[in-house]
Amino acid sequence: MSNTDSFIDEVTEEVRRDRLYAFFRRWAWLGILIVVAVVGTAAFLEWQKVRHAAAAARAGDALLDALEADDPAERATALAASGVGGPLPLLLIAGQDMLAGDRDAAIATLQALAADTRQPGVYRDLAALRAVMLQTGITPPEDRITALQPLAIPGATFAPLAEEQIALARIEAGDLAGARATLDALLADAATSSSLRNRAAALRTALGDDATSGGDGS
Repeated sequence: MSNTDSFIDEVTEEVRRDRLYAFFRRWAWLGILIVVAVVGTAAFLEWQKVRHAAAAARAGDALLDALEADDPAERATALAASGVGGPLPLLLIAGQDMLAGDRDAAIATLQALAADTRQPGVYRDLAALRAVMLQTGITPPEDRITALQPLAIPGATFAPLAEEQIALARIEAGDLAGARATLDALLADAATSSSLRNRAAALRTALGDDATSGGDGS
């Protein structure tokens, strides 16, 4: 290689270095900003996880403390005063109200939860189902069937349980043919649990067939 070629290569390399340094001087702040943003985001997410875990622990302790009261009525009052939000305290309050013999209060709590669109759907459906079940014997079966039908839509979380309650309400209303049809559909549903399937099969056997039971009983 001639001295001229060597000189040209050195000049070219020097120009490249100058351009690279100029690039870094111009955009170094962006790289620093990206690093700071990544580190800051990771730190914030970790802080959020720790904060949520601590809040969940405090809520759990508050609920456990409330449940240590001597009788159900006191436990329901303590749960309501615990300051813990969400559907779980309301479900616990309704359960304690039932243990205390205050069915009306339990139904009111469950219906309020079922109507609260801010709560997750699964808890709202559970509250609605439980509220209807507690109204057995005090609300006309036709009204309970109407309330249960939205919960019995295929694919709904508690559809099999809602279908079972519909069958029981139809028996109470004297619609034995309708109860048989509901139980047959329940037994054919792959989503029906084994325990529920056993209950439905026993009830279906007890109802018999139209030919042997003398009609639908209505």
